[in-house]
Amino acid sequence: MNQPGDYSDAEVRSGVILGLIAYSLWGVFPVYFKWIETVAPTEVLVHRVVWAVPFGALIIHARRQWREVRAAFLDRSRLVWLVLAALCISANWFIYVWAVQNARIFEASLGYYINPLIYVVVGVVLLSERLRRLQIVAVALAFIGVSYLTLRGGIFPWVALSLAALFTAYGVIRKQVVIGAMPGLFVETTLLFPFGFGWLCILMLDGSASFGAVDTGRSLLLMLAGPITVLPLLLFAIAAKRLTLTTIGFMQFLAPTLQFVTGLYYGETLTTEHIVCFGFIWVAVALFSYDAASSSRKKPSRAQPARVE
Repeated sequence: MNQPGDYSDAEVRSGVILGLIAYSLWGVFPVYFKWIETVAPTEVLVHRVVWAVPFGALIIHARRQWREVRAAFLDRSRLVWLVLAALCISANWFIYVWAVQNARIFEASLGYYINPLIYVVVGVVLLSERLRRLQIVAVALAFIGVSYLTLRGGIFPWVALSLAALFTAYGVIRKQVVIGAMPGLFVETTLLFPFGFGWLCILMLDGSASFGAVDTGRSLLLMLAGPITVLPLLLFAIAAKRLTLTTIGFMQFLAPTLQFVTGLYYGETLTTEHIVCFGFIWVAVALFSYDAASSSRKKPSRAQPARVE
């Protein structure tokens, strides 16, 4: 498998561009979900699953990855892990859609800011990893920020914590499975497909589905749920092969930043408690990023393609 250093300067530059596009798309996701905010979050989740399968199949075919998909389905142990991953990511998707539709974009943004810090904590708890000094400070600042929002603002940020916890669990589970980003997502959505398709059929039969109703434009937007789920991942998967983990680490904060800006655009209430909380988080993120960059300069990069974001 190629390492980032094996690629030409042009390929690395294209990797940076593709990575920025992927994280930018994830960052403006709230806009899409605002367009379809009259559709129930459960139905939106169903469409993300149902339409991701055929679109994902086209990509798998184009990239000739059917062998990897078949191997995953034939390996019972690998399949069990992917079932767990599918449950985590689908719950993450549902909460995210609900948050956007209920004016909680700031909280969703907060969740993805603290996600890398929770990864670090999980590494300490489950893998007995040792935190470096700046990592300890970053985690402490994040804890203070979330605690301040909860105690002074009277807001328990369950959306942020749930999104971060589910995505961390998803990442930990996916590390147990030797499978690429695209084949892994395809297997996960395929496992969810029977439930999603069945639920959609029930909604359409009882007349409560938004899909297929009088509004053709809304139906087309719902069909786009599959491509917008799969396309950023494809771009990210290509970029991650060509870039170091440090570069990807810096990029990952672009998405929650754009989500935060989107929350401002839609006029969500930004309280003093929110500002203080985000202030702590942003300082924590800066320290975390500086520490990661300093650490990577001290040792050769062995970055492997990252998993699903």
